[in-house]
Amino acid sequence: MEIEERHDGLLWVDKHRPVGLSQLRQVHPELTQRLERLARAGGDLPHLLFYGPPGGGKRTRVRALLREMYGVGVEHTKVEHRVFKVGEPAKTVEVTTVSSAYHIEMNPSDAGWNDRLVVQAVIKEIAASRPLEVVARWGATSADADTPSSRRPRFKVVVLHEVDQLTRDAQQALRRTMEKYSGTCRLVLVADSPTRVIDPLRSRCFPVRVPAPTVDEVVHVLRSVTRQEHLRDQDVPEAFLRKVAVESERNLRRALLSLEASHLSAFPFRESHAVSRPDWQVVCEDVATLIAREQTPQALLKVRAKYYELLTHCIPGDVIFKYVLWALLRRSPRRLAPPLCAWAAFYQHRLCTGSKAILHLEAFAAKAMATIRAHGAEGIAMVEDVL
Repeated sequence: MEIEERHDGLLWVDKHRPVGLSQLRQVHPELTQRLERLARAGGDLPHLLFYGPPGGGKRTRVRALLREMYGVGVEHTKVEHRVFKVGEPAKTVEVTTVSSAYHIEMNPSDAGWNDRLVVQAVIKEIAASRPLEVVARWGATSADADTPSSRRPRFKVVVLHEVDQLTRDAQQALRRTMEKYSGTCRLVLVADSPTRVIDPLRSRCFPVRVPAPTVDEVVHVLRSVTRQEHLRDQDVPEAFLRKVAVESERNLRRALLSLEASHLSAFPFRESHAVSRPDWQVVCEDVATLIAREQTPQALLKVRAKYYELLTHCIPGDVIFKYVLWALLRRSPRRLAPPLCAWAAFYQHRLCTGSKAILHLEAFAAKAMATIRAHGAEGIAMVEDVL
């Protein structure tokens, strides 16, 4: 009863998140078996690199792996806002961390250009802490009884998220630091794209690819969640769940959020019901409509305002690029697709090397307007026909 009360008020995606590897066998069972073998390796665990598209379950599998290795004690976490003094002259950088007696999680890219110094400081601090077998011997609780202390690894784990967003200098420093402290800590790196991780860093990690689940697997998970929420199968048609899986682009987290939003707005479900979409996707569609319909300075000002709205709600610039381009391609004649894609790639690359996302997003909008205008009245008329 206490557990149920503690879970009241949570989103479905958090309420029904798997906590152990045994609960992950319904999605990519062969990957789960590999992780179980890694967990049994104990002290021989290598550095790991989890990579794959968003919403595939990378973080969930990392936490399940840690629980398999250390027991439920790894779930007794605390959130801290750590302040580091880095650089010369010294300046303070604040980073949010999640830690337990056995591991620490952080996103070093939050530190911006100081990510290299923050990564080195955190790993040095973890490596200098007392060995884990001391914690297990003197600080063990009954909650840790499911994992005998003799089986627990004698090192701590540092989990770094969004490693592919780190600067090249930070990745080079991470490579040197992980070699120096490999005896007392292990690194688990999480990234969306391994191509943005330098080769020397990738070669020192055991790669674990977490692909996006199939549509059938997403439907299976959604059905399992609806049953746990005591929703009758006849009120949740299979066709509607499949529609949710497809429109979420097989992103399991987004699918669960869309399903819960749809449940709040229209239940029981019908096959003809529209799937609830995130507000930021609707704004991206509005941006594409403005660009395609009107190529004027006034329209560009409206586009800039919508870009600011997206950025202030913490929507990443590369995500905005992707969805605005997709929406623009659906609203444009086919012969405009090559130049629009080329300019989107050009300005997205500049976005990766720059620091002000609004500048590159607005530049792409202006260039897209110029591209449509360059095709003359005929091209604009074709755009209007598509709209």
